[in-house]
Amino acid sequence: MKTYSVCVVMLALALTAALFLAVGASPAFAGDGGSMMLAATGLSTFAAAGGGRMIMSAAERRSGRFLRGPGHTASTHTKTAAELAKETADVFNSLKCRLEDVEQKAARGGSGGRAEPSWGQQVADSDEVKAMSAIKTSQPARARIEVKSITSGTASAGAMAEAMRDPTVNALPGRLPRIRDLLNGINTNSGSVEYVDQTARTNNAAPVAEAALKPESDYTWELANLPMRTIAHWTKASVQVLDDAPQLSSIIDGELRYGLALAEDVQLLNGSGVGVNLNGLITNSTAYAAEFAPAGENMIDKIGLAILQVGLAEFLANGIVIHPTDWMRMRMLKDADGKYILGDPQAPVPPSLFGLPVVPTTAMTVDKFLVGDFMRAATLYDRQAPTVALSTEDGDNFVKNMVTIRCESRLGLAIKQPLALSYGDFGNVA
Repeated sequence: MKTYSVCVVMLALALTAALFLAVGASPAFAGDGGSMMLAATGLSTFAAAGGGRMIMSAAERRSGRFLRGPGHTASTHTKTAAELAKETADVFNSLKCRLEDVEQKAARGGSGGRAEPSWGQQVADSDEVKAMSAIKTSQPARARIEVKSITSGTASAGAMAEAMRDPTVNALPGRLPRIRDLLNGINTNSGSVEYVDQTARTNNAAPVAEAALKPESDYTWELANLPMRTIAHWTKASVQVLDDAPQLSSIIDGELRYGLALAEDVQLLNGSGVGVNLNGLITNSTAYAAEFAPAGENMIDKIGLAILQVGLAEFLANGIVIHPTDWMRMRMLKDADGKYILGDPQAPVPPSLFGLPVVPTTAMTVDKFLVGDFMRAATLYDRQAPTVALSTEDGDNFVKNMVTIRCESRLGLAIKQPLALSYGDFGNVA
C-alpha cells in the first residue's frame, strides 16, 4: 500500500504539472511569477538555458506562441496555443488513465483481488513443472518444490476456482484437520531438538519470618532429545497432467496435501511415540477426574469439569477436541421444555463450549474428549515445510509416460506439560 500511495502522489504531481502547463497559455504566465511558480514545483528544468526563464519575446507572443519547451528557442521551434493545448490534453488523459489504474490496484490491496495460491497451484505454476512439461516426452525429468503454508481451505478452493474447467477429480470426502492450530509451533533447521523437560514439581513457597529459614521447592528437570519424523505419501499420474494445471492442482490439493494433513492430525493426537511415530497428545495426557458430580450430569457438564481440572492444575484451557458425532449429540441436547440448549437448529452455532473453540475431528475416537491448555502442553517443531516432488524417472515411468508425485513434511511434537491435558470418556458407548 505504501508503494501505491507514493505512485498516486507522483501521478498527482504530474497531473498538476500538466494543468500548470495548460494554464501557462494565459498572458499572466509570461511574467516573472510564472518562472517562480515553476521553480517552486520542481519544473524549472523545463526552462531554456540562459537565465532559466521561459518568458517569450514579443515577436513570439504575436505569432501565437506562449511557452518554450526544453531546448526550444525562438529560432528553432514555434508552437501555437492550439497545438500546445492539444499536446497538454493528451498528456493529461494519459496520466489520468494511469492514476485510475493505480487507484484500482490500491483498492484491491495490491493483489488484484486474487486469493493466495494453493499448494497445487504453486506447483502447477512453478518454473520447474513448466520445464518438465516442455521435455516430458523427450527425456527423464524431476522437480522438487517447497510450497508455502496455506492457512485457509477457502483460499485453496478460491484459487482453483479460476480454472477454465471443473478441477474436481471426484475425490472421496474428507475433513479439515486443525489440531496444529491449537499448538504452539516453532520452525527448526535441525534433525532433532533438545529441550529441558520438567518431570516433577513440588512448590513449597510460603510466608517467611525475618531471619527464618526459607522453604525449598523441588523441581526435577531432564534434557530430552526430540527426533524429527517424516510424514509422506505419493501417487502416479499420466505425464499429460504436467500440461493440465487444474488437474495437477486438484491432485495435489484434494489428495496429497489433504492426505498428508490427515495423517499429521492422527499423529498429533494418537501418536504412540514408538518407532517413527510422533509422541501424541492423548498418549501423554492426564486422565479425566471430576472435581464434583453435578445433578443430572450430561456431556456438556463433563467438558466443563475437564476445563476445571486443567484450571486446578494451574493451566488455562484453550481448546476442546471431540468426534463430530459427540458434537452433534451435544448440539441436540434439550432442556425440560424441549428447547435446544446450544441454540435453535435454524441458527448458526459455531463449535464452542464455555468460550473455548471445539475441534470436531474424526481423528478423535467416538465418545472421547480431550480438553487442554494446548499452547503450554506441547510444542510443534516444523523441520521441513510440505514439499512436493515430481519425477518421470521413477520405475517404468519413462516408457509408460507417467509421472510420480510425492508429498512430504518433517516435524516433531514435544509434550512438556501432561497436566495441562485432560482426556476422558463421555460414557455413551459401552
